[in-house]
Order: sequence, then C-alpha cells, then structure tokens
Amino acid sequence: MTNNDILKKLRVALQLRDDDIVKILELVDFRISKSELGAFFRREDHPKYMECGDQILRNFLNGLVIHLRGPMPPKNKKPLKK
Repeated sequence: MTNNDILKKLRVALQLRDDDIVKILELVDFRISKSELGAFFRREDHPKYMECGDQILRNFLNGLVIHLRGPMPPKNKKPLKK
C-alpha cells in the first residue's frame, strides 16, 4: 500500500474535502495548494499523477491529530529542588 492509497483511504473514511486537508496541513505549518493535493488522488497512469512522499503523509497525520484532539497543552516545567 502506497502513501497515496493511505491518504485516499483517510480522506474517504473521514469525509474530508481538499479544503479540509489543506487546512489540516496548515495546522503543522505545511503549505500545499489544492492542485498539488489533487495530483495525489489521480490514477497512477495519469500524466499529472504525483507520488505522495513520506514528509507530506507524516505532516498530514500530525495535523490530523491536532485537528481531531486539539492542540497539545503546554507542559509546566518546574525547576528541580536541590
């Protein structure tokens, strides 16, 4: 299974549109256009097909966590007593 297949299956399972995926990627400061994103969902034999790299999928999954759970709360660092 390729990264493109994973991205397609998550898109269908979570009922996400292209705009939603672009916004999710922006949550982790990753910018991508809708036309670039559309290239991932094309058939492999299509001339405009583009392979989804590990970095894009990783950023999408990290953004999806933030989208579904919310941002991670800040950690309270207390100085150690000696």
